[in-house]
Amino acid sequence: MALTKNEKRLRIKSRIRKVVSGTEARPRLAVFRSNKEIYAQVVDDVTGKTLAAASSRDKDVVSAKGTKSEKATLVGKAVAEKAIKAGINTISFDRGGYQYHGRVKSLAEGAREGGLKF
Repeated sequence: MALTKNEKRLRIKSRIRKVVSGTEARPRLAVFRSNKEIYAQVVDDVTGKTLAAASSRDKDVVSAKGTKSEKATLVGKAVAEKAIKAGINTISFDRGGYQYHGRVKSLAEGAREGGLKF
């Protein structure tokens, strides 16, 4: 039987996670994209702690008008602002098995505009 779209994404995600790991010095920016929302969190995999997080459900992003890609850019800027406030400048980007295209790319560009280095 053929794999479903989600099963394919989870296989790709596991291949990515073999390589990309977050440390205290360079945490991982993990992205989750649903049909309506997008979530991003900066994770230290050694201690298992989330250091900063933002989503399209946050008050400042919900109140903003625009397309889902424009909201993803705002989420990227918000997570970058929170990460810099926590003392994090460089990160490893984990696209979560999604293509680096559309909303995922917009989030990454927003995080770069916010001051994070990949």
